Amino acid sequence: MYEVEVKVAAPAAAVVARLDELGAEQTGDVVQVDTYYDAPHRDFAETDEAFRLRRETRDGDTEARITYKGPLVEAASKTREEFETGVDDGETADAIFGQLGFEPAATVRKDRRFYRYDGYTVTVDDVEDVGEFVEVETETDAEGVDAAREGAFDVLRDLGLDPDDQIRTSYLGLLLENAGE
Repeated sequence: MYEVEVKVAAPAAAVVARLDELGAEQTGDVVQVDTYYDAPHRDFAETDEAFRLRRETRDGDTEARITYKGPLVEAASKTREEFETGVDDGETADAIFGQLGFEPAATVRKDRRFYRYDGYTVTVDDVEDVGEFVEVETETDAEGVDAAREGAFDVLRDLGLDPDDQIRTSYLGLLLENAGE
């Protein structure tokens, strides 16, 4: 399965107002705290991979998931292979990763609001120490990547945003860039 994602910097209030005008369905709000890890056996920054533990709090309940994201597979969007699964205890998962030599690299905290519009998930993000963004994403198989990307571009245009302004750098990358300034 491939995640096709397009992300642009955008003022949250304006995007939410436009989503309301378009009749998009708000599907929830969450706080996500993502701990990204460095691997002992390869440099994820060089291989363009990511391994994280996400703690997601919704309505006072926190769940944990681990995610591996493979390298980007095309230049026109943030499309990559992704594997994700839930874990019962985020603290225990973190301890296991440490015992295996995975070291925490950085933590990204996001307040997110989710919408459904035209078959896509539209996420309005406020990322601590990074800024406000909108992501348009869907999942597809390898054959559907081009059509899914073009559909995501259409959603951005409906929101009054320009797909040419897309940012392919992850929130982790943006956070690290900001820290280096």
